[in-house]
This record gives sequence, structure tokens and C-alpha cells, in this order.
Amino acid sequence: MKESFLKDFLMISNFETVGFLILLAIIFFFIAKLIKRFDYSKLVMIGTVLGILLGLIIQIVSGFAKDPMKISFVSETTKWYSLFGGGYIDIIRMLVIPLIIISIIHVIINMDMNTNISKLTKYTLLTSMTMLAISAIVGFTLAYFYKLGASSAITGGKNMIRETHSVVDTFRNILPANPFQAMLDFNVIAIVIASVIVGVSARSIRKNTDNKLESFTKLIDDLHKIISNMADMILGFMPFAVVPLLANTIAQNGIQAIKDVIAFIIILYISIIIMLIIQSIALLLYGVNPIWYFKNALSTLVLAFTSRSSVGVLPSTITSLSEKLDVDDATASFVASFSATAGMQGCAGIYPAMLIVFVANTAGVPIDFSLVITSIIVVTIGSIGIAGIPGTSITAASVSISGVGMSQYFALVNPILAIDPLLDMGRTMLNVSGAMTNAIIVEKKIQKNKR
Repeated sequence: MKESFLKDFLMISNFETVGFLILLAIIFFFIAKLIKRFDYSKLVMIGTVLGILLGLIIQIVSGFAKDPMKISFVSETTKWYSLFGGGYIDIIRMLVIPLIIISIIHVIINMDMNTNISKLTKYTLLTSMTMLAISAIVGFTLAYFYKLGASSAITGGKNMIRETHSVVDTFRNILPANPFQAMLDFNVIAIVIASVIVGVSARSIRKNTDNKLESFTKLIDDLHKIISNMADMILGFMPFAVVPLLANTIAQNGIQAIKDVIAFIIILYISIIIMLIIQSIALLLYGVNPIWYFKNALSTLVLAFTSRSSVGVLPSTITSLSEKLDVDDATASFVASFSATAGMQGCAGIYPAMLIVFVANTAGVPIDFSLVITSIIVVTIGSIGIAGIPGTSITAASVSISGVGMSQYFALVNPILAIDPLLDMGRTMLNVSGAMTNAIIVEKKIQKNKR
């Protein structure tokens, strides 16, 4: 009875389990002591290194077993670690639906009522969404041909047979027939569409009637502040969460897990380079010299790479566009603001598309035509749903994985989320470059339309 209590209920039946739980507590205490001495990015990197080392120590103690999860203390230790790592991811996912709904409505109802932005909006949406779809295709294609995640396929895992749907059915399934059911089913695209409809309706009332919806607007503004603050607060624990997340990945899968993470980094940066080339070609088509563009945009792109904040770099982005790249102030402000939040080619294009392939291959989900089409739609439209939200990459991961119906496998992205800072530098630079090239293209379209 005692053995059953320790092994099956408490899941602490080995001295090694106790030792590794104490070691995790010591690491948490160490990171807590560093909070005032290091910024967030450095703390996450420290947590990443400590998580890798902790996982390797578990592997060493287990003798680099072929199937570590058959060893009692490894199974127990990783189970307890999942409380801190997996539990953290669960809390983040809790925020996704309210974040999407409130963020979209907030963005729409707070747009300037006195500015006629119909053409500007049309060109911005067309350009941003087209470029974002292309970035998603690039990320998906490279990940698919490299078979990203296939070497980490779940041992003995069930190979899911996806039912093939027609294109018409695919589009029908993303429409919000019942928005409340969409929330329960985590139908992200339906939630985005429903939120846009609510936002546009509220904006129309404010613009065309005497009713300015002060109470509703204030409620949305307050909710946006609360949800954003919650996200900031929860994301503040990321330096702690990456330790058990990475430790579990390595302890359960061994050195191969590190190889897959490195492969993900390499494929992501190759995709970024390809997108920069595509941006250059797009500029050439509108008569802009790419060399001239990169020369004048370089300082802002370097700032984006080091700061890892598309929104934080926004003032520099707008200044570079208006003062160095011959873009009208209004166009620079509008397009850059939209593209740096709702049209991020790195965080909301390449990255989530790669994650879909990674999870599908790892979980044994067939990558058929239906999944390809659904993925491009989910990534492109879903990018609007993460506009202005803290922790964009994590939200993009939740939106994309859940949007294609693989939410039950979300935990498989834990090793990728754990090395997010390494990915975020390149992604952010591409976000900002995309925002700037989009603004230049939109400016050229407006000028051409005036002639």
C-alpha cells in the first residue's frame, strides 16, 4: 500500500526523483535572485541554458537510456516538472480566446473616425495579407521538405487519419455559425471573424450616429488593459518555465531533441533570408532599389534584431519611412502600425506555419492538401487575431496549432517555445522589414492611383 501511494499517487518513490525536484527548486531560487540584475531576455537565456543542463544531467543519471520514460525516476521527475512547464503553457493558452476577441474589437473601434482611409485600408490589407500568406507558404514549404519534427515522432503514437474536406467545406467550417461553440471548440478563425463583425458594427454606430458608445468603448479599453496586463504578468514567469520545459524535452527524448531544435532554428533563418529576397523583388516591381532600401533601413532593422520588439521599434520604423524612404507621414504611420502588429511576416507568418509542420510530423498527422490549405488560411487570417498582444509568438503558436485542429498536441512545441529568444531576433527583424516594405509598396500604389 505504501509503495503504491509513493509510486502511483505521490509519484516520488526514488531518491533520484527527490534530488531532481530539490535541484529544480534551487534553480528557481537562483533565477529569482537574478531578476533585479538581468533583463527579461537574458533571464530567459539563462533559464534556457539551465534547462538544457538539467535535462542532460537527468540523461546522464539514466545512463542515456534508449527509452528513458521506462525508468521510474525519469517518469516521476518529468511528471512533476510538467506541473511547472506544462502548467505554465496551459495558463498562457487560457488567455488566447479573450485576447483575440478584445484585441480585435479594441483595434477597430479606436481607429481615427475623421480620416478617410478606405483606399489606404484596402491597399494595406491587400499588401500585408498577401505578403503574410507568402511568408507562411515559405515557412511551411521549407519545414515540409526538411521533414521538420519527423525524427522526434512520438514512439508508439497514434497516427491520426485526417478526413479530407473540400475547399468549400473548409471555408464553411471557419464561419462563426455559433461564436460560443467556436470558443468551446477553439475555432480561432471563426472567433476572429465574429470579433471583426462586432468591431466593425460598433465603429459604424460611433461614426454614423449620435451614439458614441462611450460605455462599450470604455469597457473594451479597460478589458484590453486588464488582459494585456495579465499577459505581461504571466509572461514574466517565462524564465522559470523554460527550465522544466527544456529539461523534460531532453530527459524524455535525449540528444535528438536538441538536434530538432537546432534544425528548427536553421530552417527559420533560411526562411527569413528567402523572405527578405522576396521583399526585395517586390520593391523592384514597384521601381524601388532594394540596396537603397536596406541602406536606409539598416539602423532600424538592427534595432529590431537586438530589441526583439516590433512595436517598441515602431517610432524608429515610422521615422525611417517618412524621413529616409520617401513615404507620406499618414501612410507610414498607418501601414507600419498595422504591419508591425497584425501583419507580422516573421512571428505570425513563417513561425506558426513551421510549427504546424513540426507538430504534424511529431504527432504522426498526415500533411495532406486539406491541412496545407487550412494552415495557410489559419496563419494568414489568424495573424489579425494576435494584433498588439504581448507574447506574440506564444499566442501565434496557440492560434495556429489550435486553428488546424491539433490543440491536443500543443505540448509538442514546448522545446521550440523554450528557445524562443533565439528565434525572436530574426523574426522581429523580418516583422519590421515587412512593415517598411509594405508601407513603401502601399505608397507607390497610392501615388499611381492619383495619376
